[in-house]
Amino acid sequence: MKPIPAPLHRNAVLLLVILITTVTTSCSRKITETGKASYYADSFDGKRTASGETFHQRELTAAHKTLPFGTRVTVINIANGKSVKVRINDRGPFAAGRIIDLSHKAAAKLGMLNTGVANVEVKYKKKKKK
Repeated sequence: MKPIPAPLHRNAVLLLVILITTVTTSCSRKITETGKASYYADSFDGKRTASGETFHQRELTAAHKTLPFGTRVTVINIANGKSVKVRINDRGPFAAGRIIDLSHKAAAKLGMLNTGVANVEVKYKKKKKK
């Protein structure tokens, strides 16, 4: 058997590295969304959410337009690096440009009570397909 010439061998290794990188990153279940977060007004406390639960400002919950109810997400305030884990139990937000509405407790943990709106990253894992 003849040895593979060096230039072909380097190209084969490079192709293999690219292929492995593509396969492992394109099949990743981790999702990150970036956008604006806001938090619920106090007038929503005690009202029913889209999931049928009663909303409580003192819980770590949030509203998202499309994620399934019960999905747990990590929300990171880009400005200060603070993060909080919340459970999706409602639909929204309905204001343009916003990607998540947080409970008062979650917004406090992110340090966004004074600003009302913050630039955030929302991270979660997609569920495995059965």
